[in-house]
Amino acid sequence: MRVSRRTIVTVGVLGGNFLAAIEATIVATAMPTIVEQLGGLAHYAWVFAAYLLSSTIAMPLWGRLSDLHGRRRFYLAAVALFLAGSVLCGAAGSMEQLVFARAVQGLGAGGLLPLGMTIIGELYTLQERARAQGIFSGVWGVASVLGPMAGGLITETVSWRWVFYLNLPFGALAAVLVGLALVETHAPRRVRIDYLGVATLTGAVGSLLFALTQTGIHDPIVTPASVAACYAAAVILSLLFVAIERRVVEPLLPLDLFADRLVGPALLCSLLIGVSIFGAISFVPLFVQAVQGFSASEAGSVLTPFLVGWVLMSIVSSRLLPRTGSRPMVVSGLTLCSLGFAGLSVADASTSLLVLRVEMGVMGLGMGMSLLSLILSMQNAVSRDRLGIVTSLGGFMRATGGAIGVALLGAIVNAALPASAGVTGPAMASGLHRAFVVSAVLSVLALLSSLGLPAGPHDSRLHPEAAIRSGTVAAALDDHDSPPA
Repeated sequence: MRVSRRTIVTVGVLGGNFLAAIEATIVATAMPTIVEQLGGLAHYAWVFAAYLLSSTIAMPLWGRLSDLHGRRRFYLAAVALFLAGSVLCGAAGSMEQLVFARAVQGLGAGGLLPLGMTIIGELYTLQERARAQGIFSGVWGVASVLGPMAGGLITETVSWRWVFYLNLPFGALAAVLVGLALVETHAPRRVRIDYLGVATLTGAVGSLLFALTQTGIHDPIVTPASVAACYAAAVILSLLFVAIERRVVEPLLPLDLFADRLVGPALLCSLLIGVSIFGAISFVPLFVQAVQGFSASEAGSVLTPFLVGWVLMSIVSSRLLPRTGSRPMVVSGLTLCSLGFAGLSVADASTSLLVLRVEMGVMGLGMGMSLLSLILSMQNAVSRDRLGIVTSLGGFMRATGGAIGVALLGAIVNAALPASAGVTGPAMASGLHRAFVVSAVLSVLALLSSLGLPAGPHDSRLHPEAAIRSGTVAAALDDHDSPPA
């Protein structure tokens, strides 16, 4: 029995996707032990911020470079960077070293997820792509569920260092499978790399996310003046980036994508989803513990229905998409998210865990319907030479929105807490209530933005080249069913 190259590549990319997804949750469980052994509690937040900053900045860079020079080499480079960062994390002897290593790891993670989704977009025909992408969305959800449990088990039974070292065999296997089986059908061409665009975008996003993650945090190193300077730098560099991209022949980020009648609303919707959903779920466990007085494990159990609902609905949506089209799925999904937020915004100390689990499950179902549909609609709307950047840009907008959401909601919660007296339950409840109300409003705004998506069947906005793109790549792989020895 011969296994096709396409199947081998899919398994390899699936493994890389799982690595990047589980890393987002597995480290959090090990962090208390890491701080106990390495010290440096003041750098606790930087372990996560460094990963977030580097991965978010890297997403559009990986996507655009793969559009210009091919997917295979840059996917393998992303795996190599991720594994190098994992080795450095496991060998870290101080919190400063761990922060640096997490930044390296994040650079690789910024390519693993979007490039993996891009490769799958090329391997499968339009009819097959929804199911394939549904599996990948499901893997992300499963990784989110397994991450905390695996992190705790590894830390308690072996060592926290193996949370990072265990990435090596699985990452190496993914690289070997993709490296041997993926046939690069894209002919590299001589282009002018937009180095100035790379520098200004990196500076703008880095300044913004640094300022957002540090706003309201009491750190002897980071002062309010330095945070304000970062906000100013982000604005100036963003304006400079737009001016540069309007002039260069090969822009890093084609600005006309934002004017596209499908891609533009989808990107705006992705940003608002990131702000509302990923910002809010960061504070739900805090609500359960600080306001309702439940344990950490009970707080974690409230998020489980969200993740399970996301996984299940991603699989169901993948089967419905070819028949219903993207817009009905996105609108329905964001309606469910808004309903879940409506319930969350009126929750108080007397609300039962069952009710909270139901509300989070409804939101998870909505996420499973909307995110997959947005990814596929954007992929189907562009030609092959923009497939990588549009896929990466969707992830970039969600990640940036998530960072904004966490900072925004954190500021709202902090504003409700007394400056001098100790934190009280009523004050915390008031702050979280306001944060959830704002999240509900943002979720409704995301729903309204989704109404701008074109109506019609799933391929009504299909770019002419997209109809043959995946079939050509699949045919190239099928012509070489067996990988080289």
